[in-house]
Amino acid sequence: MKAIAKHAEPQALLDWKAQANEDWQPSFGALAGELKRTLKLALMREQGWICCYCERRLEEHDAHIEHFQPQHDPAVDALEYANLLCSCQSNLAKGAPRHCGNLKGDWFDAQLLVSPFDPGCADRFAYTGDGRISAANETDRAALETIRKLGLDLPKLNALRAQAIEPFLAPDLSDEELRTFVSGYLRTDTQDRFGEFFTTIRHLFRACIRS
Repeated sequence: MKAIAKHAEPQALLDWKAQANEDWQPSFGALAGELKRTLKLALMREQGWICCYCERRLEEHDAHIEHFQPQHDPAVDALEYANLLCSCQSNLAKGAPRHCGNLKGDWFDAQLLVSPFDPGCADRFAYTGDGRISAANETDRAALETIRKLGLDLPKLNALRAQAIEPFLAPDLSDEELRTFVSGYLRTDTQDRFGEFFTTIRHLFRACIRS
């Protein structure tokens, strides 16, 4: 889970909400068309085009707007931009395992859900070379519960992380080549996208950059 710094709320969303009057109030359910697309793209851009929870690559056709605190909570403003994220798995194939926002659903516990809005969230998780995820501190109940509730340790995600790790383990890479490879991966590309499973690669290989 990579920390997410919120950007300014899209002007189009602000303008739309400003149209509220006695006869009409904006609601998340009323978001549609180009406005909803504009909002989703803004969220994807501020996350560097990776899922807010598992860090898979986000694609417009297979991503959905995620409420960190559930929109069905009466105390939550469903249009509060500070509460919005973008998660993977908008289109779920039959029989495919659910994870991230799709599995989280309306579950929320301020004490047991690690927030991607927390600047230190990435350091609460650890990864192994075969793609497995765990709590960095085995007594960190929130990290353990977050992994379980979001399905971050599903075999599918473990396998995808292992695929991302594999090129960095190539035996013919020199130390200098590995440093260059890692440094490049941990920067955004020309489209301002982070590499998939950014924090996995950083956790496993950042030491080589410092050496």
